[in-house]
Amino acid sequence: MLFLHGWGVGPLAYTGAVRHLADIGCAVVAPAQPGFGGTPALGADDTTFPGYARWAAEHLDAGGVREPVMVVGHSFGGGVALQLAHDFPELVRGVVLCNAVGGPHRGSIPEYRPMADRPIWEWGRDLGADLFALSAVTRVVPAVLGGALPNLVHNPRAMWRVAHVARRADLLGQAAAVAARGVPLTIVWSDRDRLVPHAAFAALCRAAGVRGEVVPGTHSWLIADPWRLADVVLRAMVDAGVVEHALARRRSPVAATVS
Repeated sequence: MLFLHGWGVGPLAYTGAVRHLADIGCAVVAPAQPGFGGTPALGADDTTFPGYARWAAEHLDAGGVREPVMVVGHSFGGGVALQLAHDFPELVRGVVLCNAVGGPHRGSIPEYRPMADRPIWEWGRDLGADLFALSAVTRVVPAVLGGALPNLVHNPRAMWRVAHVARRADLLGQAAAVAARGVPLTIVWSDRDRLVPHAAFAALCRAAGVRGEVVPGTHSWLIADPWRLADVVLRAMVDAGVVEHALARRRSPVAATVS
């Protein structure tokens, strides 16, 4: 399984979530994406969703991953996961999008303003408030200070570029194309998300032709509630046939020898 974190934090913030995915039998690859957690940023021309998808594909190859993977992406990482499935279908067995960017909305409801219409400082403020509101704040704060803050200090331009990419994401076409190929898509949103509006979540669901799932929590619910994430992912793995595939491999009989 490939786990792709959101903007502003590295994979350490999701330690509990990754541990619970491992507990249900997943071999999890959870890299720090470029521009976060000490990983060098991509060049300006490559700071796009296709650029990040290429990086993810190269990361899997460098790690010796030779089988298609389940991809779980949160927020900005959800956009990267969707682009990876679109551009490299041979690498992806199924996708789980958690509060993913990519579903723009041009509505008139004030509290559901499109992300691109909100100034970055406001987006960052809400993300900070979201993280500090979590019951897992003592685990999240060290991850933020140890991962995102050094990158923000040493390469603020890269962080700024990624924020612009996330806020202006329009991945409805990719969602429709991935679903049309028959790749299982699970799309999840939380009922107190202040960053990604419900209308954007609904737009992604419509484009993919799937019935989304709403869970309780803030934008970063999977950090505070890793048990629920594990449940969502396990059900997605069953839908994608991953569990049956793994059980078949485990139960395959040893070839008999004739003496």
